[in-house]
Amino acid sequence: MTRRLRLPLLAFVLLLFVGSSANAQLRGPEQWQAEITNLVAGDAAHPPPQHAVLFVGSSSIRLWTTITTDFPGVPTINRGFGGSVIADSTYYADRIIVPYHPRLIVFYAGDNDIAEGRTPQQAIDDFKAFVARVRRDFPNVAIAYLSIKPSVARVAMWPQMRAANDGIAHWARTQKDVTFVDLKAKMLDAQGKPRSELLREDGLHMRPAGYAIWIDALRPVLAHYGFVAR
Repeated sequence: MTRRLRLPLLAFVLLLFVGSSANAQLRGPEQWQAEITNLVAGDAAHPPPQHAVLFVGSSSIRLWTTITTDFPGVPTINRGFGGSVIADSTYYADRIIVPYHPRLIVFYAGDNDIAEGRTPQQAIDDFKAFVARVRRDFPNVAIAYLSIKPSVARVAMWPQMRAANDGIAHWARTQKDVTFVDLKAKMLDAQGKPRSELLREDGLHMRPAGYAIWIDALRPVLAHYGFVAR
Protein backbone atom coordinates (compact mmCIF):
# COMPACT_ATOMS: atom_id res chain seq x y z
CA MET A 1 0.00 0.00 0.00
CA THR A 2 2.83 2.39 0.89
CA ARG A 3 4.58 1.83 -2.45
CA ARG A 4 1.37 2.51 -4.38
CA LEU A 5 0.94 5.89 -2.67
CA ARG A 6 4.42 7.17 -3.50
CA LEU A 7 3.72 8.20 -7.10
CA PRO A 8 0.48 10.07 -6.42
CA LEU A 9 2.10 11.77 -3.43
CA LEU A 10 5.11 12.81 -5.54
CA ALA A 11 2.80 14.17 -8.23
CA PHE A 12 0.88 16.15 -5.61
CA VAL A 13 4.08 17.67 -4.22
CA LEU A 14 5.21 18.61 -7.72
CA LEU A 15 1.88 20.30 -8.42
CA LEU A 16 2.20 22.32 -5.23
CA PHE A 17 5.70 23.38 -6.19
CA VAL A 18 4.72 24.39 -9.72
CA GLY A 19 1.67 26.28 -8.43
CA SER A 20 3.65 28.18 -5.83
CA SER A 21 6.31 29.03 -8.42
CA ALA A 22 3.66 30.38 -10.78
CA ASN A 23 2.18 32.51 -8.01
CA ALA A 24 5.62 33.83 -7.13
CA GLN A 25 6.15 34.87 -10.77
CA LEU A 26 2.96 36.89 -10.61
CA ARG A 27 4.13 39.03 -7.72
CA GLY A 28 6.04 41.43 -9.98
CA PRO A 29 4.69 43.98 -12.46
CA GLU A 30 3.39 41.17 -14.65
CA GLN A 31 0.53 40.58 -12.21
CA TRP A 32 -1.03 43.83 -13.47
CA GLN A 33 -0.73 43.09 -17.18
CA ALA A 34 -4.42 42.28 -17.73
CA GLU A 35 -5.48 45.38 -15.79
CA ILE A 36 -3.15 47.58 -17.81
CA THR A 37 -4.52 46.11 -21.03
CA ASN A 38 -8.05 46.91 -19.89
CA LEU A 39 -7.04 50.45 -18.90
CA VAL A 40 -5.73 51.32 -22.35
CA ALA A 41 -8.19 49.20 -24.36
CA GLY A 42 -10.40 52.14 -25.28
CA ASP A 43 -7.61 54.55 -26.19
CA ALA A 44 -7.77 53.88 -29.94
CA ALA A 45 -11.53 54.40 -30.21
CA HIS A 46 -11.69 57.22 -27.66
CA PRO A 47 -8.26 58.85 -27.37
CA PRO A 48 -7.64 60.57 -24.01
CA PRO A 49 -6.57 64.22 -24.14
CA GLN A 50 -2.96 64.99 -24.94
CA HIS A 51 -0.85 67.28 -22.74
CA ALA A 52 -3.24 66.78 -19.83
CA VAL A 53 -2.84 66.15 -16.11
CA LEU A 54 -2.12 62.44 -15.78
CA PHE A 55 -2.95 60.75 -12.47
CA VAL A 56 -0.88 57.59 -12.03
CA GLY A 57 -0.23 55.16 -9.21
CA SER A 58 -1.83 52.63 -6.92
CA SER A 59 -5.36 51.94 -5.73
CA SER A 60 -5.83 55.36 -4.11
CA ILE A 61 -5.62 56.76 -7.65
CA ARG A 62 -7.56 53.88 -9.21
CA LEU A 63 -10.45 54.40 -6.78
CA TRP A 64 -10.49 58.17 -7.34
CA THR A 65 -13.38 58.01 -9.78
CA THR A 66 -14.40 61.67 -9.48
CA ILE A 67 -11.19 63.27 -10.75
CA THR A 68 -12.88 64.81 -13.78
CA THR A 69 -15.55 66.54 -11.71
CA ASP A 70 -13.15 67.36 -8.87
CA PHE A 71 -11.09 69.50 -11.26
CA PRO A 72 -13.72 70.93 -13.64
CA GLY A 73 -12.34 72.34 -16.85
CA VAL A 74 -8.99 70.58 -16.39
CA PRO A 75 -8.12 67.82 -18.89
CA THR A 76 -7.36 64.75 -16.77
CA ILE A 77 -6.55 61.08 -17.28
CA ASN A 78 -6.70 58.40 -14.57
CA ARG A 79 -4.26 55.52 -14.95
CA GLY A 80 -4.20 54.18 -11.40
CA PHE A 81 -3.97 50.41 -11.08
CA GLY A 82 -3.55 47.73 -8.49
CA GLY A 83 -2.36 47.42 -5.57
CA SER A 84 0.73 48.67 -7.40
CA VAL A 85 4.10 49.77 -6.09
CA ILE A 86 6.22 52.63 -7.42
CA ALA A 87 8.28 50.42 -9.73
CA ASP A 88 5.14 49.05 -11.39
CA SER A 89 4.33 52.46 -12.87
CA THR A 90 7.90 52.74 -14.08
CA TYR A 91 7.60 49.32 -15.71
CA TYR A 92 4.41 50.25 -17.55
CA ALA A 93 5.39 53.82 -18.44
CA ASP A 94 5.45 53.00 -22.17
CA ARG A 95 1.77 52.07 -21.98
CA ILE A 96 0.20 54.35 -19.37
CA ILE A 97 2.31 57.51 -19.54
CA VAL A 98 4.23 57.97 -22.79
CA PRO A 99 1.25 57.81 -25.21
CA TYR A 100 -0.46 60.78 -23.52
CA HIS A 101 2.41 63.32 -23.55
CA PRO A 102 1.32 64.73 -20.16
CA ARG A 103 2.30 68.23 -19.06
CA LEU A 104 1.85 67.30 -15.41
CA ILE A 105 1.90 63.90 -13.69
CA VAL A 106 0.24 63.48 -10.31
CA PHE A 107 1.73 60.37 -8.74
CA TYR A 108 0.67 58.37 -5.70
CA ALA A 109 2.46 55.16 -4.73
CA GLY A 110 4.75 54.02 -1.93
CA ASP A 111 2.06 52.89 0.49
CA ASN A 112 2.17 49.32 -0.83
CA ASP A 113 5.95 49.43 -1.17
CA ILE A 114 6.40 49.75 2.59
CA ALA A 115 3.59 47.26 3.27
CA GLU A 116 5.36 44.69 1.08
CA GLY A 117 8.62 45.09 2.99
CA ARG A 118 10.58 47.63 0.99
CA THR A 119 12.70 50.00 3.03
CA PRO A 120 12.20 53.76 2.96
CA GLN A 121 15.42 54.10 0.97
CA GLN A 122 14.18 51.62 -1.61
CA ALA A 123 10.96 53.61 -2.00
CA ILE A 124 12.98 56.81 -2.42
CA ASP A 125 15.24 55.20 -5.01
CA ASP A 126 12.27 53.75 -6.87
CA PHE A 127 10.68 57.19 -7.10
CA LYS A 128 13.92 58.62 -8.46
CA ALA A 129 13.92 55.84 -11.06
CA PHE A 130 10.31 56.68 -11.97
CA VAL A 131 11.19 60.32 -12.55
CA ALA A 132 14.23 59.36 -14.61
CA ARG A 133 12.18 57.00 -16.77
CA VAL A 134 9.45 59.54 -17.45
CA ARG A 135 11.93 62.30 -18.23
CA ARG A 136 13.74 60.10 -20.70
CA ASP A 137 10.78 60.80 -23.01
CA PHE A 138 9.58 64.10 -21.53
CA PRO A 139 12.51 66.05 -20.05
CA ASN A 140 10.32 68.99 -19.05
CA VAL A 141 7.28 67.21 -17.63
CA ALA A 142 6.26 68.36 -14.16
CA ILE A 143 5.69 65.69 -11.51
CA ALA A 144 3.74 66.11 -8.28
CA TYR A 145 4.27 63.36 -5.71
CA LEU A 146 1.40 62.91 -3.25
CA SER A 147 2.91 61.92 0.07
CA ILE A 148 2.24 58.44 1.44
CA LYS A 149 -0.92 58.78 3.49
CA PRO A 150 -1.31 57.69 7.11
CA SER A 151 -3.96 54.99 7.56
CA VAL A 152 -5.47 53.01 10.40
CA ALA A 153 -4.77 49.69 8.70
CA ARG A 154 -1.05 50.45 8.37
CA VAL A 155 -0.44 52.65 11.38
CA ALA A 156 2.36 50.36 12.59
CA MET A 157 4.23 51.14 9.35
CA TRP A 158 3.83 54.89 9.64
CA PRO A 159 7.41 55.53 10.89
CA GLN A 160 8.80 53.85 7.75
CA MET A 161 6.29 55.65 5.53
CA ARG A 162 7.17 58.96 7.15
CA ALA A 163 10.87 58.28 6.54
CA ALA A 164 10.14 57.56 2.86
CA ASN A 165 8.12 60.78 2.63
CA ASP A 166 10.92 62.79 4.23
CA GLY A 167 13.51 61.37 1.82
CA ILE A 168 11.36 62.00 -1.25
CA ALA A 169 10.54 65.53 -0.06
CA HIS A 170 14.23 66.29 0.45
CA TRP A 171 15.16 64.98 -2.99
CA ALA A 172 12.25 66.75 -4.71
CA ARG A 173 13.52 70.09 -3.41
CA THR A 174 16.73 69.54 -5.40
CA GLN A 175 14.88 68.83 -8.66
CA LYS A 176 13.29 71.13 -11.20
CA ASP A 177 9.50 70.80 -11.38
CA VAL A 178 9.25 67.88 -8.95
CA THR A 179 6.79 68.85 -6.23
CA PHE A 180 6.24 66.99 -2.97
CA VAL A 181 2.63 67.45 -1.86
CA ASP A 182 2.59 66.93 1.90
CA LEU A 183 -0.78 65.58 3.05
CA LYS A 184 -0.03 64.31 6.52
CA ALA A 185 -0.94 67.42 8.55
CA LYS A 186 -4.60 67.24 7.56
CA MET A 187 -4.81 63.45 7.61
CA LEU A 188 -3.61 63.10 11.20
CA ASP A 189 -5.56 64.08 14.29
CA ALA A 190 -4.32 66.21 17.21
CA GLN A 191 -2.66 63.14 18.73
CA GLY A 192 -0.80 62.37 15.52
CA LYS A 193 -2.98 59.37 14.66
CA PRO A 194 -4.68 58.67 11.31
CA ARG A 195 -8.14 60.21 11.07
CA SER A 196 -10.43 57.20 10.73
CA GLU A 197 -13.34 59.30 9.43
CA LEU A 198 -11.35 59.91 6.23
CA LEU A 199 -11.06 56.20 5.51
CA ARG A 200 -13.33 53.42 4.39
CA GLU A 201 -14.21 50.45 6.56
CA ASP A 202 -10.96 48.72 5.56
CA GLY A 203 -9.03 51.49 7.33
CA LEU A 204 -6.85 51.93 4.23
CA HIS A 205 -8.70 53.42 1.27
CA MET A 206 -10.30 56.84 1.38
CA ARG A 207 -13.77 58.24 1.59
CA PRO A 208 -14.70 61.46 -0.26
CA ALA A 209 -13.59 63.45 2.80
CA GLY A 210 -10.08 62.11 2.34
CA TYR A 211 -10.03 62.97 -1.34
CA ALA A 212 -11.27 66.45 -0.49
CA ILE A 213 -7.97 67.03 1.33
CA TRP A 214 -6.06 65.85 -1.74
CA ILE A 215 -8.11 68.11 -4.01
CA ASP A 216 -7.41 71.19 -1.87
CA ALA A 217 -3.70 70.37 -1.75
CA LEU A 218 -3.48 69.83 -5.51
CA ARG A 219 -5.41 72.84 -6.77
CA PRO A 220 -2.52 75.31 -6.31
CA VAL A 221 -0.09 72.80 -7.81
CA LEU A 222 -2.24 72.39 -10.92
CA ALA A 223 -2.74 76.15 -11.15
CA HIS A 224 1.03 76.70 -10.99
CA TYR A 225 1.36 74.66 -14.18
CA GLY A 226 -1.50 76.39 -15.94
CA PHE A 227 -4.37 74.04 -15.05
CA VAL A 228 -6.96 76.18 -13.27
CA ALA A 229 -10.16 74.44 -12.23
CA ARG A 230 -13.32 76.41 -12.86
